[in-house]
Amino acid sequence: MGHNAVRRHSDRTEGELLSRRQYDESDVRVRPGRGTRPRTKTRPEHLAAESAMVVSVDRGRWGCVLGGDPERPLVTMRARELGRTPIVVGDEVSVVGDLSGKPDTLARIVRVADRSTVLRRTADDTDPYERIVVANAQQLLIVVALADPPPRTGFVERALVAAYAGGLSPIVCLTKSDLESPEEFASAFADLDVPVVVAGRDDPVDEVVSMLSGRLTALIGHSGVGKSTLVNRLVPDADRAVGVVSGVGKGRHTSTQSVALPLPDGGWVIDTPGIRSFGLAHISPENVVAAFSDLAAAIEDCPRGCTHLGPPADPECALDQLAGKAAKRVGAVRHLLTAIASNEAW
Repeated sequence: MGHNAVRRHSDRTEGELLSRRQYDESDVRVRPGRGTRPRTKTRPEHLAAESAMVVSVDRGRWGCVLGGDPERPLVTMRARELGRTPIVVGDEVSVVGDLSGKPDTLARIVRVADRSTVLRRTADDTDPYERIVVANAQQLLIVVALADPPPRTGFVERALVAAYAGGLSPIVCLTKSDLESPEEFASAFADLDVPVVVAGRDDPVDEVVSMLSGRLTALIGHSGVGKSTLVNRLVPDADRAVGVVSGVGKGRHTSTQSVALPLPDGGWVIDTPGIRSFGLAHISPENVVAAFSDLAAAIEDCPRGCTHLGPPADPECALDQLAGKAAKRVGAVRHLLTAIASNEAW
């Protein structure tokens, strides 16, 4: 047998030996740095999660109260599976983890419930991005000073539009009644049947307390209108209350963030920060008209594309066929509709 033939025979013999080798797990190479977590889209159901309400938000942490009880505060984080899901004050959430509420403990928000109402705004009337201010509030208390600074109907009109579109019941609260009589300003909203209350420095707040008791109410108002003074009258020792429900911000003043404060007789008020602009780009005329049952039924007969503003823009608007009190309401609502297109700043 030649030398080349011997080499081929030797190679074939080694190949046969290799083919007969029995492999085990030691032959498997594991790349370093790889985790052992299995790849799956299955997420835990968190069946034991407890319900809570968000009462404050600050830098990636949410202050919550278990079962809506202000004496059971928690500091929470958003679970990874929620991604960038927005969570705002007033949201009803499900939480897991350390629910003791002890210092330096942290629970996790794993679910956000559907919202019953939403107070939204855009930065201005051309901004396509909506910003949720408050969730699940039943009422919107619009705080306006009768003087110093002078009242602006444009502010109230835009706030009313946002309330109607978001499903909140608006209330106008007038302050600084010692400087100016409230009758004239209040009459501007009479045809909308919006409740108007007076809560000046020397006025009792019993009527306001009665309207807010047992409900979740958001407060908005320009800087300097007396909103903080009103909050302090509604929530005695409000600074301490901030510390109780908001372990997140270390009890900081609420001028830069919304915070929910418990009312002594039940219910919550959400003190919102001053809003420099309140764009309404996300709201259509139908959103506003639909808040009034008598007008909502009438616009079903309007032609397609009707803006409900009446002549000359909409000569065939069905709202012009209404009479009596409904006709007066039409005029007031149309005044609100002009606020949607107005660029007037707050």
